Amino acid sequence: MSLDVLSETRDNRLFRESCFVGGKWVPASGDDRIAVTNPANGETLGHVPRLGTDETRRAIESAAEAWPAWRKLTAEARGAILYRWHELMLAHEDTLATIMTLEQGKPHAESAGEIRYAASFLKWFAEEARRAYGRTIPPAAAGQHIVVLRQPIGVAAAITPWNFPSSMITRKAGAALAAGCPMVVKPASATPFSALALAVLADEAGVPAGVFNVVTGSAREIASEMTSNPLVRKVSFTGSTEVGSALMRDSAANVQKVSLELGGNAPFIVFDDADLDAAVDGAIAAKFRNTGQTCVCVNRFYVHEAVHDTFVEKLRHRVEALRLGDGLDPETDVTPLIDSAAADKVLSHVEDATSRGATLVSGGRRHDRGENYVLPTLLTGIRHSMRVAQEETFGPLVAISTFHDEQEAIKLANDTPFGLAAYFYSENVHRVWRVAEGIEAGMIGINAGLISNAAAPFGGVKASGLGREGATEGLDEYLETKYLLMG
Repeated sequence: MSLDVLSETRDNRLFRESCFVGGKWVPASGDDRIAVTNPANGETLGHVPRLGTDETRRAIESAAEAWPAWRKLTAEARGAILYRWHELMLAHEDTLATIMTLEQGKPHAESAGEIRYAASFLKWFAEEARRAYGRTIPPAAAGQHIVVLRQPIGVAAAITPWNFPSSMITRKAGAALAAGCPMVVKPASATPFSALALAVLADEAGVPAGVFNVVTGSAREIASEMTSNPLVRKVSFTGSTEVGSALMRDSAANVQKVSLELGGNAPFIVFDDADLDAAVDGAIAAKFRNTGQTCVCVNRFYVHEAVHDTFVEKLRHRVEALRLGDGLDPETDVTPLIDSAAADKVLSHVEDATSRGATLVSGGRRHDRGENYVLPTLLTGIRHSMRVAQEETFGPLVAISTFHDEQEAIKLANDTPFGLAAYFYSENVHRVWRVAEGIEAGMIGINAGLISNAAAPFGGVKASGLGREGATEGLDEYLETKYLLMG
């Protein structure tokens, strides 16, 4: 990494080492702060405040104070502010992408793509704000009128992950603000600078004080205050199923509305009638984006026994051609994992599988660039009992099994507690409908390896979560339904 890049980023007005509460920047108190490091080389990028219960409560109270005025704005006025925020993100795309690559590690081109994706949620909900329609219903008795209103739920709290530090915020905040709800965001401690940069631009876009707040610090203390504070009426979380389950339990005391986007174990099925070249392209996109660190990344590959060898050979060439390096290098395809523990987990899955009969085709070890770097890896001969088939790997590991027929493929795909995303390749239109209807997942890519879109509802079933983000459904998460009977 060039020292000039780091120095220029630190000097940029978007790089903030303070939290944003009630329209004011809150610095760390003394030495009580969190160091943020670059996963590519371990260098400290900067520090953010280690806030806790009291500061989170102030942020929530600030949001509650801002709510009456914000909800009274017309949907068009709220949408105009969101659209200005969207434009500012695009105008500062390169700086935002550099901040993201420095703290998260993903290739700069992918970071820039995420900034555009994140901004698209602000644009989408800026337009969707004016479509929070109510309705009238024919009455049951003469002289009555039934009217249904859609109104903002109130103060919303969001806890977001490190793997998509910008888009996971705008996907929630865009919907909340469009609906008329203020929001308090707790970003991941590994990637807080992206969230704070968004706060700078939100302020410049005209988001009123208290409507968008960012607090960093103790996850336990901040989350506990969010779920126990009666002013918070909505909690949105993206992260692990274990933490999501705990938040759901904690939010029950105040009967808060909850949306949870949790873990996945996505299958990728290649049928014998598939376009294998297209399937390989889809496999690379669905597996190695962000070095495999996405909740919708493929975790289990099921390839029909008739095309298995051909598919594996085609995929091997593509996997071995991936270039591993620092995300700021424009030639890089695969970057370091977020930390050494993440790398350890990938390698433990490789060791478990190979010790139980799987074949290591490529990779399977750390690169000498550092402990966070794992070579793109390809395994075959995977059995359902192996850890890689049971647990979400979250890394650059392709694990391939075979299947005999369509029914077996669907059964294997569904044999998991999770149901976030799934992918399959087939040229048979009848099979496409049968398999799409048979797979238990909230999102399915059919002959496509990338499925995320602001206009589409994002979310899962079973242990992968509750609720949806994006699309019309995303706005619904922040609205209450009120029924009026006029006599």
